[in-house]
This record gives sequence, C-alpha cells and structure tokens, in this order.
Amino acid sequence: MLVLFGILVIIASVILGMIVLIQNPKGGGLSSSFGGFGNQIMGVKQTTDVLEKGTWLFAGIVGILCVLSPAFIPKQGAAGSAPIKI
Repeated sequence: MLVLFGILVIIASVILGMIVLIQNPKGGGLSSSFGGFGNQIMGVKQTTDVLEKGTWLFAGIVGILCVLSPAFIPKQGAAGSAPIKI
C-alpha cells in the first residue's frame, strides 16, 4: 500500500510541476503557445483560472497523500518479532 502512495505522490507531483511551468502570471508563457484555438473558445482569463484551480487541486492531493501515507507504514515491533533482551 505504501508503494501505491509513493507512485501516486510522484504522478501528482509531476502533473503539478507541469501545470506550474505552463503558467505565467503576466499572461504570456507556454499557455499562450499551446492555447491557440483554446484561447479563442475559452479566453485567456478562463484558461488561467483552470490552471490555477489545477495547481491548488494537485497541491492538495500531494499534501493529503503525504499526510496519509505514514499511517500505512508497518510498525517494527508490532507483529512477529520478539523484543531483544540483553
């Protein structure tokens, strides 16, 4: 289960990085290069709103997965191993 959380965190982090790199606060950046036809339909303002919501969504997903993943780490002395006596 811990491996699943790790894979999900990596995927969400890569997507978050891509979204952040596409954005430009001044409205230029890569979003204008890839937007083309999409900007004519949705407009630049709505494109930046979608990118901002995506940033917050994937940041939240990464945060939640990082907080929940320690709950699935197996406990060391809980099952199967006897305590070492010196």
